[in-house]
Amino acid sequence: MTERYEPASDFLRAIIAEEVPLSGSLFADANMRQLVAMTRDEDLSNRDWATMLLASEEADTPEIREALISAANDDDDTVRAEALLGIARRDCGIALPLVLKELAGERVSMPVFEAAELIADPVLVNLLRPWTEPSDDEWLDQLARNALAACEEGARDI
Repeated sequence: MTERYEPASDFLRAIIAEEVPLSGSLFADANMRQLVAMTRDEDLSNRDWATMLLASEEADTPEIREALISAANDDDDTVRAEALLGIARRDCGIALPLVLKELAGERVSMPVFEAAELIADPVLVNLLRPWTEPSDDEWLDQLARNALAACEEGARDI
């Protein structure tokens, strides 16, 4: 049996279990500030989960954007990818150059393709095309094809 990948932090595990509010009260606001701070945690599992959780939140403040932009420059490609998706959900213009940089790399993960699909900018077409070639991960291949189709559709809309 495979172990579940969880953060080291009890606080983050409580957010995942929906035991900790992130909006609607002063207590929740303090929790959100702690979540933002955890995107810079020394422990990779905490940074990864905190970034993913923050990226999936609907809240959009200067502090949240700053944390996501900072995480988009993390040394870990998974943290960067999660941050890119969160940025794309908030502002495609800010996300576009970051996604361009990731797509030019050697390894691209699922959230980068999801961000590219949200951005749907024709400038991404040529960088996405090689990622749509069949690989041993059909699911990831499909995400790349979805992103390519959205960007090609964006090109037709111009």
